[in-house]
Amino acid sequence: MSPRPELRGGHGLVREGAASEQPSRVRRFTRAERWVHRTTAALMSVCVATAASLYVPQLAELVGRRALVVILHEWSGLLLPVPALAGLASRAFRADLRLLNRFGPHDRRWLRAVVRRDRRPESRPAGKFNAGQKTYAAWTAGAVLVMLGTGLLMWFTHLTPLVWRTGATFVHDWLALTIGIVLAGHIGMALADPEARRGLRTGSVDREWAKREHPLWRP
Repeated sequence: MSPRPELRGGHGLVREGAASEQPSRVRRFTRAERWVHRTTAALMSVCVATAASLYVPQLAELVGRRALVVILHEWSGLLLPVPALAGLASRAFRADLRLLNRFGPHDRRWLRAVVRRDRRPESRPAGKFNAGQKTYAAWTAGAVLVMLGTGLLMWFTHLTPLVWRTGATFVHDWLALTIGIVLAGHIGMALADPEARRGLRTGSVDREWAKREHPLWRP
């Protein structure tokens, strides 16, 4: 009996052997999306570095030029939302924002597996972005807006009463420390996953990595 020329797959008819003809890498991010990430990361790095230089006495003495450091900190913070706003011109970036903003049953299952320290791939289903990435993106967006608002209150001191500025300073300082800790965790996880970093650097990832880490994603 001769082999069937076609096999029915999940998305219609697929020619036998087509899977073996698929490219080994798949597109994950466009150039615009990668530049949004890189520019945001650069501005965030300047914010964190200058904040540390302003608040850690040993670093302040080492760096000096406090007035210049303050200017760099203020303007990098003010410009921080700009890359994401500019990225809205990209259809791919807008599509990824919609994905990041939606939680489904599989995301709750992913989070439960993390809490239980269940590392089995089948216990952590994910689409293009897993629940951890969605949570980080939402938290970072909110933190940036809060830092921007409190920073403006501290910058333009004549616009608000003293009690407002005092509260803004308290929130700004402690949230900055939290951002530093969360950012360190984000960088640590990125260092542990070379293929994810390659995706942000080149725009494409290994097909087998995508199937293993993001089984619900259909590139």
